[in-house]
Amino acid sequence: MTDTNTAAAAPVRREAGSSEPIIRIQGLNKWFGHFQVLTDISLAVSPGERIVICGPSGSGKSTLIRCINGLEKVQQGTIVVDDIALTAGERNIEAVRQEVGMVFQQFNLFPHMTVLQNCMLAPMRSRGASKAQAEELAMTYLRRVRIADQAAKYPSQLSGGQQQRVAIARALCMTPKIMLFDEPTSALDPEMVKEVLDTMIGLAQDGMTMLCVTHEMGFARSVADRVIFMADGRIVEEGVPAEFFGNPKHDKTRTFLGQILNS
Repeated sequence: MTDTNTAAAAPVRREAGSSEPIIRIQGLNKWFGHFQVLTDISLAVSPGERIVICGPSGSGKSTLIRCINGLEKVQQGTIVVDDIALTAGERNIEAVRQEVGMVFQQFNLFPHMTVLQNCMLAPMRSRGASKAQAEELAMTYLRRVRIADQAAKYPSQLSGGQQQRVAIARALCMTPKIMLFDEPTSALDPEMVKEVLDTMIGLAQDGMTMLCVTHEMGFARSVADRVIFMADGRIVEEGVPAEFFGNPKHDKTRTFLGQILNS
């Protein structure tokens, strides 16, 4: 039997340019109490691939991506991220979180810290960056999301779209290999959605590996390499956008698309 402590201490990393999946999920099952929220999920994600996960409320979408960075415990199955097994101990979970950035529905910014301080915190605490290094990194990514001019403000002084862009910059300050987005525009007013989606499109164009739970089907059509539809805790259908939107195979997919595209 493998010693999980040994596995956690010395994860094997892929070589640069590898074509092997950066995320491998096999036979994933998860319960909340007696309710099974994920059933037999298997998924492989290639480096640089952009995946949109959609489906009705309660289908397990958010739970799935929360499992990928260890925010939710897995009862059965395996998740391997950048050749680190999430199910092999707490130290491996921490190692995965060094490589995976996550942006939530709510912005989760520290209200007592400025925008700049919010972005500097993780590199200093988790990466051991000096204050000067962290500030330089933070400003680099605040410029990247076109909000550097707000660096000295507090979150309460920003619009929702601006706060979400700060949340994206904060995640990027850990220089992750993978970005996870959990319905990043659902808490925004309609006029603020575009500025966040434009930021995400820019990341996609830069080659970032991305998994995004969203109902923004225009974003899925234009950015995704693959669209995954979930229902009742299962992956029901997946395909490239042209095939997924143009010729959905499953009745549940057709019903969902009919409802969301005509709403």
